[in-house]
Amino acid sequence: MKLADIQNSRPEEEIPIDKVGIKRLKYPVLVLDRQKGHQHTIAEFNLYVDLPAEFKGTHMSRFIEVLNEFKDEIHIKNIMKILRKIRQKLKARSAHLEMYFPYFMEKSSPVTGIKSLMEYQGFFIASYFKRKKDLILGVKVPVMTVCPCSKAISKYSAHNQRSEVTIKVRVKNFMWLEELIEIAEESASSPVYALLKRPDEKYITEKSYENAKFVEDVVRCAAKRLLEHPEVTWFVVEAENFESIHHHNAYAYIEKKK
Repeated sequence: MKLADIQNSRPEEEIPIDKVGIKRLKYPVLVLDRQKGHQHTIAEFNLYVDLPAEFKGTHMSRFIEVLNEFKDEIHIKNIMKILRKIRQKLKARSAHLEMYFPYFMEKSSPVTGIKSLMEYQGFFIASYFKRKKDLILGVKVPVMTVCPCSKAISKYSAHNQRSEVTIKVRVKNFMWLEELIEIAEESASSPVYALLKRPDEKYITEKSYENAKFVEDVVRCAAKRLLEHPEVTWFVVEAENFESIHHHNAYAYIEKKK
């Protein structure tokens, strides 16, 4: 029995759509790891194509069919192959992929050297249009900041807070996620850790107090490092403080234009 293909019928409003597809699909992936070669993780995918004005809908199942074809070979080196396959499968001009995943690094505490796994968020944002390719890689990194103003005016201490640094880059050839994580952590008052003992807590508290930074300082410091990096051609740096004494967050943003 032949079933009707409603997606290929003409829509009531013939207006082209820039992006249509699926969101929040979880799928196992392989991510390059500077220390261990690679690590397995679970990514959340958003996948889209463009849709011409004359078609009512796209074939959503075909996105998952493409991921199933690649299975254990879903990693950064194959992203453009996946996008090309999506374009072919859905007969589209452009294809887009967003991939967000937890990424783990083993970190040693600063004094006792005790080791623990620290979680970060990595992501890839890619698109393929005709022969034009675009790939952005990035990280979200939790850090700690101490307020310089509070330090200057307070008799006993200074307020501090957890913060998040987001870095997105386009590169000439290749860059490790670990490099971006290190830039983010070194731009803040202090990194944060999954496991600390009292000597570590004392060290971090005192060291971060000596290294007080506004969100403005954090993004400027990270931007300087990225401007000096030979692989980076474009970047965005964002810092957000989850303020401990205010009912709002502090935020700063720098973008290097193309």
